[in-house]
Amino acid sequence: MPPKVVLSSWVHPEVIALLASAVEIVPHQEREALPADELRRRCRDAQGLMAFMPDRVDEAFLRACPELKVIACALKGYDNFDTAACERQGVWLTIVPDRLTLPTAELAIGLMIGLARNILPGDRLVRSGRFRGWRPVLYGRGLDGSTVGLIGLGAVGKAVARRLAGFETTLLYTDRVPLASHEEEALRLRCVSRDQLLRRSDFILLGLPLTSETLGLVDAGFLRGLKRGAFLINIARGSLVDESAIAEALESGALGGYAADVFAFEDWAVEERPAGVHARLLASDRTLFTPHLGSAVDDVRRDIALEAASSLIEALQGRVPTGAVNRPSAARGLGLP
Repeated sequence: MPPKVVLSSWVHPEVIALLASAVEIVPHQEREALPADELRRRCRDAQGLMAFMPDRVDEAFLRACPELKVIACALKGYDNFDTAACERQGVWLTIVPDRLTLPTAELAIGLMIGLARNILPGDRLVRSGRFRGWRPVLYGRGLDGSTVGLIGLGAVGKAVARRLAGFETTLLYTDRVPLASHEEEALRLRCVSRDQLLRRSDFILLGLPLTSETLGLVDAGFLRGLKRGAFLINIARGSLVDESAIAEALESGALGGYAADVFAFEDWAVEERPAGVHARLLASDRTLFTPHLGSAVDDVRRDIALEAASSLIEALQGRVPTGAVNRPSAARGLGLP
């Protein structure tokens, strides 16, 4: 019998076809995520799982699914998945590290422009029926001549910097590992301290992973250090920010606007996460939100899932899977190449 693979979310037909050539598939071609209990039930006798953003895998899940040999995540950030537990239980864990970068960078710039140029309030005005032609209202801020600060300069941060080249911006960044001088020159970037970046930037983009060190990084103290009226854009992880502190800074005018594609309630690895987006943020006219659309480009999502599917097949055929983030010491029934 071919190995059994569970899919926790909808995928393109091409992904189904690729998997069907090598495994028995238990699909879930619905747009809503499987409840955790149902996902566990389906994986009890499965050898592989293709997982997505809403899923969470911990030690208890792995013990309840003793035949699992590989979990292929169709995503880049994997803080919802216990890597150490997978290692201990002999389960490969793979991600797709590169294909999300460019669409996420594009969205980041779209959020910057949309927030600062009042695109959403303008749309509401036109739809309200109160628009009677041009009036001197909704004046915003342009990117041209502004200073943009990048907190965290991973692949997405670098892609944003490259795409801002045509906007005549001053680019600052802070990162644990500064770039070499020739890379900074090529990207027109200047490394500064975080305090300097906050004081000088008109736009601040968060590009950090969620870790114990970055959890709640943007709190009241962080926001007090901002240039008054600056715009904050979060395309990384919702729990990097204290959403209540963001709401207070918006209401006081200390923060000019907040745009986000990610929210604290999505971060399943954080035990005390909220149930939804903070109500004061939803009510604010200085916010712009998208529903986790960073990689929501049709062909990109197809290719992400195809890469995850290939990783599943590789692992189940006894090879080291592409995108592996661990090296299980005793892969369940697979051995190590």
